[in-house]
Amino acid sequence: MNTPPSSPGTQRTDGSSVQIGALVPLTRPGWVEAGRHLLAGLELGVREVNDAGGIAGRPLELVVRDTAADPQRAAAAVDELARLGVAALAGEYHSVVARAAAARADALGLPFLCSSAVLDALTEQPTEWVARLAPAQSHGWQIYADFLLSAGHSRIAVAAEPSVYWESGARILRDRLAPRGGTVIELDMRALSPAAVCDELVDNRATALLLLVGHPEPAVSIVKSVRRDQRLAGLMMGAPAGQPEFAEWATSLGDDSTAIPFLRYLPERFSPLGARVETALRERLAAAPSFVAFEGYDTVAVLADVLRSQGADRARTAASWPHVSVEGTRGQIEFSRTPGISVWQWAWTPVQVVDQDPAEPDRFRILHTS
Repeated sequence: MNTPPSSPGTQRTDGSSVQIGALVPLTRPGWVEAGRHLLAGLELGVREVNDAGGIAGRPLELVVRDTAADPQRAAAAVDELARLGVAALAGEYHSVVARAAAARADALGLPFLCSSAVLDALTEQPTEWVARLAPAQSHGWQIYADFLLSAGHSRIAVAAEPSVYWESGARILRDRLAPRGGTVIELDMRALSPAAVCDELVDNRATALLLLVGHPEPAVSIVKSVRRDQRLAGLMMGAPAGQPEFAEWATSLGDDSTAIPFLRYLPERFSPLGARVETALRERLAAAPSFVAFEGYDTVAVLADVLRSQGADRARTAASWPHVSVEGTRGQIEFSRTPGISVWQWAWTPVQVVDQDPAEPDRFRILHTS
């Protein structure tokens, strides 16, 4: 591994805290609720590490930067955090933002454990500096495609906005469904109103509509239009990116929010560690924790384990990814090289397809598992 020369301030020898830079979307247009859950998990992990004695007696400290779903802002934050001397980077929810952060971390020789972004091509070229906890998009979305087929859907429309992430998702679905007789009909949301989407669904005889769009808009308007169109009474809507995981979805849509299957990265049953962390996160958030909160906690668990064994040396941290074996809230975390993935990847966290039960909206029904 080529190690870039250390810049001033990259090593701390004064007995101060060991710092981790945390990239989190905390303001719009970022998904603020996802950012809040991610930060809650990171903070809980840090608190527990410090309660257990820190890193060789030194406290672990988060240095948080708001990315606001802006790739340029994230890249600038990575530059700043590198200058401040953080031992590693953690976090980020938005895939396009995480990609920008990963590119800068790779260029600077700063270890980055990506918590929650799923885009397969997180870096353009294979890198030793970046590892990821979230499953790659190709893995999760192939499972979602299998769910669609098992549920009897072969004519599937996708309402899509222009984005590397959404385009990648549509391609994964098409590649998985086509050999099995499935058809993906792409609806360009730059050109269609929610009412026009309904007409396209009828004309194309679609039995399912996937929302590859931002929240709250245009996702909320599309859902409301489809729900109110009598011609589409039997249509299934889905949101593979996980928008219904967060309470904001139900707040925006009310009764219309239910029965919209999405991907969630949780086990069917928690281990004792997972159950304990779930209780602590629920108290911290005053709400049911999303899978993103568990991703945040697991990120700190991994980094703390590495920092205890390797110290705060960046090159040694990056070199340790293939040797990690840490109990996480959702299974034993280990990283490997996975075909088509440019970073060290946990293969794989548990994957579920779930939805909100219309009869009991606070309850998630597990519809399909990997």
